[in-house]
Amino acid sequence: MEVKHLGHDHLRYMEKMDQSMLEELMRDYGHDVWNFSFFLTKNHVLADDITQDTFIQAYRHVAGYRGEASVKTWLLRITRNISYNYMKSAFIRKVFLFGLASSNETSRSAEDAFLEKEAANEVWRQVFALPTKLRETLVLHAKYQLSIQEISNVLQIPEGTVKSRLFTARKMITKSLEGVDRSEVNETKLV
Repeated sequence: MEVKHLGHDHLRYMEKMDQSMLEELMRDYGHDVWNFSFFLTKNHVLADDITQDTFIQAYRHVAGYRGEASVKTWLLRITRNISYNYMKSAFIRKVFLFGLASSNETSRSAEDAFLEKEAANEVWRQVFALPTKLRETLVLHAKYQLSIQEISNVLQIPEGTVKSRLFTARKMITKSLEGVDRSEVNETKLV
């Protein structure tokens, strides 16, 4: 039996999740869960593991979903908790180096496309350089377009703290990017 998109509101009434519902959740939210775990850990392999663990936890504990927040918010909260548990693990700290994500792609496109890609890469470098608390708040707001209230639910912090973190993150990114622009101008003057 194929389950059509019911908005997942019916999850709060479920005691147990069946395979088709799990597949639907993975299809609908898998990319969001993986991307969020990657933003938190900066590691592809960990993001894969965390995504798998997130859906296993959702499958096992569907009866714990109360419907107070959207399913997406519930899954992102699980993702965040699992990500933090992974990063606290002594094994993970010893084995993985949490460096900046780098792309293996080599592109020989037009100069404008290259400059646009470099600008986007620089923005992401600045986002990854933010402290975790600021980075996760900014990513939930900008990438996942969650409201202040939804971010507050995911992070389990007051709405005022969400607003403060967003303001601080934006201010730090803007300041960092202004510094990059100035250094690029100075480099061109030296050449």
